Amino acid sequence: MNRPPSALPPRILLTGGAGFIGSHLAEALLRRGAELLILDDLNDYYDPALKRANLEQVRRTGAFEFAEGDICDAPLAESLFARFRPATVVHLAARAGVRPSLEQPALYQRVNVEGTAVLLESARRCGVERFVFASSSSVYGAASRVPFSEDDPVRAPISPYAASKIAGEALCHVYAHLYGIRTVCLRFFTVYGPRQRPDLAIRKFAEAIAAGRPIPVFGDGSTGRDYTFIDDIVAGILAAMEHNAAFEVFNLGNSSPVLLKDMIATLERVLGRKAVIDRQPLQPGDVPITFADISKARRLLGWAPRTPLEEGMRRMAAWLGLTRS
Repeated sequence: MNRPPSALPPRILLTGGAGFIGSHLAEALLRRGAELLILDDLNDYYDPALKRANLEQVRRTGAFEFAEGDICDAPLAESLFARFRPATVVHLAARAGVRPSLEQPALYQRVNVEGTAVLLESARRCGVERFVFASSSSVYGAASRVPFSEDDPVRAPISPYAASKIAGEALCHVYAHLYGIRTVCLRFFTVYGPRQRPDLAIRKFAEAIAAGRPIPVFGDGSTGRDYTFIDDIVAGILAAMEHNAAFEVFNLGNSSPVLLKDMIATLERVLGRKAVIDRQPLQPGDVPITFADISKARRLLGWAPRTPLEEGMRRMAAWLGLTRS
């Protein structure tokens, strides 16, 4: 069972708190009485109005401070850290997406690597006790062995996005080793649920199926993903924020990969409509499968996912207003 987060530090700086995962985590932190500062640049990777709407939802849970700005802006970071004096940093902000990273590799390295370095250095100067870094299952690349274990080598990324996350993990290890910041890196596996980004498959497919539009399916539908519901991811982050080791890496995934064709079939059942398939070739940078070994998170965090795929999809479809009356 997931351990209840009972001793979370009261003052937390959360980057990317206007996003999908960040806004859900912000609500959970506020419900636990945290004093919260959200740093987010509200960039145009997708419609900033959606991120502002996420922040409005968070405000219904409780009061927090918001700073709009770039994580690569070192003077801004220094001033925020010096004034707010966070005990914990949860760093979710990143340039996201495997396929877009193929088009803008330098941007991904600047935001995801330089931005992480800026935050770690500010954390060091400010005496931050804990640092939680959002990594990704993409670091495993086209691994031939499943499930993916945290002990597996991650030396062969196949996208700039994955490479940037590996570099971020390495920087976290350096700061944990040299400066004693208790650091946890969390490798998220295909997170979905209410507020999911509009470019991600489950939301994009659900909206298209409901509207009768074709959905783009890359390959023959045999690729597999370890779809993980947002509530389970938030529970894992909260558990990681209490972990006391000097440095650790954890997989947070459903540990039950689903083939793309089966994911579409599940969506069809949930929505009560058949999908129109637009078959396309496999995309560069995409991996054939993601499959999390979560034995370490079970053992050290007391964490395990609880939400079956169909239940999570029904909750997401309800949020989108796509469920049948």
